[in-house]
Amino acid sequence: MLDKLLVGTDIGTGGTKTIVVTPEGEVVSSGSSFYQVEQPYPSWAQQWPDVWEKAAYESISEALDSSDVDAGAVAGIAISGLYGGSGIPVDENLEPVGPCLIWMDRRATAEVEWVKENVDLDRLFEITGNYVDSYYGYTKMLWLKREKPDLWEKIYKFIPPSNYVEYKMTGELAVDYSSAGNIGGVFDLHELDWSEEACEALGIPIETMPEDLVPSDEVIGEITAEAAGKSGLPEGTPVIAGGVDAPMAALSAGAFCEGDNVAMMGTSTCWGIIHEGEGLTEKLVSMPHVANSEKKIYTWGGSATTGALVNWFKDEFGYAEEQLAEGTGLDPFKVLDVEAEEIPPGAEGLLALPYFKGERSPIWDPRARGTVMGLSLYHTKQHVFRALLESAAYSLRHNIEIGKEVGIPLADETSVVGGVSKSELWTEIIADVTGREVVVPSGGVGAPLGDALLVGVATGLVDDYADIGDWISTGRTVEPDGDNTALYDRYYELYLDLYENSSSIMHELAKLAEEV
Repeated sequence: MLDKLLVGTDIGTGGTKTIVVTPEGEVVSSGSSFYQVEQPYPSWAQQWPDVWEKAAYESISEALDSSDVDAGAVAGIAISGLYGGSGIPVDENLEPVGPCLIWMDRRATAEVEWVKENVDLDRLFEITGNYVDSYYGYTKMLWLKREKPDLWEKIYKFIPPSNYVEYKMTGELAVDYSSAGNIGGVFDLHELDWSEEACEALGIPIETMPEDLVPSDEVIGEITAEAAGKSGLPEGTPVIAGGVDAPMAALSAGAFCEGDNVAMMGTSTCWGIIHEGEGLTEKLVSMPHVANSEKKIYTWGGSATTGALVNWFKDEFGYAEEQLAEGTGLDPFKVLDVEAEEIPPGAEGLLALPYFKGERSPIWDPRARGTVMGLSLYHTKQHVFRALLESAAYSLRHNIEIGKEVGIPLADETSVVGGVSKSELWTEIIADVTGREVVVPSGGVGAPLGDALLVGVATGLVDDYADIGDWISTGRTVEPDGDNTALYDRYYELYLDLYENSSSIMHELAKLAEEV
């Protein structure tokens, strides 16, 4: 049996994963639990917190049930989570009174317009380092205030997902700086506290924000007897604050110094870069980093649909590939990749926009729509598939270019983690489109590894965040092909032009669909 163990749990949009790690970074065991997002209307996305709590216990129990794990050796657990949008609205007993409107939810369009017309946006950005969009949690809070007045009257606090689960495990309520910062318009990025001025301007009572704000590596409580019975963790196990999953995944890939940047590419993309305040822009999202959060800022941008693009394509057009995969034991996405490898860069004149669920940064347009331009009778579904892969890479480049424009120091390489990193073709396309060296860390563990590192730092079992360098290794490095990059440069300019020239039509189509 191992003497000391670190536990990291990440509560994601579609599932929760837990890993058990040694202080040397060896992953001993893992567990997972999966669930669905409620989407009662096209632009809505919500979840109830009991789903997250149950999944956390299930994944922890599965990880601890391994024969190599002695639960008594667990030194602590840290929990990260999806960006929880509005947070969970709870009453005075800290019981949920409604679902959490998560990051995917885009219903607060009227509230965005209200903020633009009634709030000093320059001052809001000066305080928070962020702008206004229905992505941000504070606009979703305003939607609840306007559309659900009876529910609004019951709300005592808004609690981010991971912090809510920590509360259920410990009986202690605290919110880490990264989760607070990602709410947007109510958090002072410079003072690391809720902004009374911003809350007053927005009409959101500051009292609805949890009072205890802490760094991500702070111990906030201990596992209760009840939580011990449900999870298998010993009563009294320290619980560390954790943070938002995207910066935690960045930390797991070694990003904690200025200029380090990581693209977390799964269902969506979060490209994040670490800096000390040089890179604040209205076009990207900024929050305290999960490592050295009093000094380091994590600024990110990303597309709402990345892996979701290929999932949609497989489900709608990939029946033959699924049948072939079933007969050969291959992954259907691998079959699609092999087919798309035969198509040259640029998909022989096809250009796609990946805005299949509106778009986040840097265009912040909930009514943007997916587009495939240049189709002819010559083109096949393999051309379209490759064009979708390329569109995700153009979106990543768009965000990186914004970071460059505002002067964020940027390292020479970009790490790619998440499901996209498993595709050799897609990572090659990313390297060629961005013109950057792409590094794929081995292991593919992601945010839970960052959580485990926080436990090590918080308990003194790991000396410093730099130890992550000993925990991970490079799976492969992809260098851009100069000729391909030169071609993709031309496509990228057309990519930017295509949105600018078609956005008004997208908006009208979206309005027509909403009317129906």
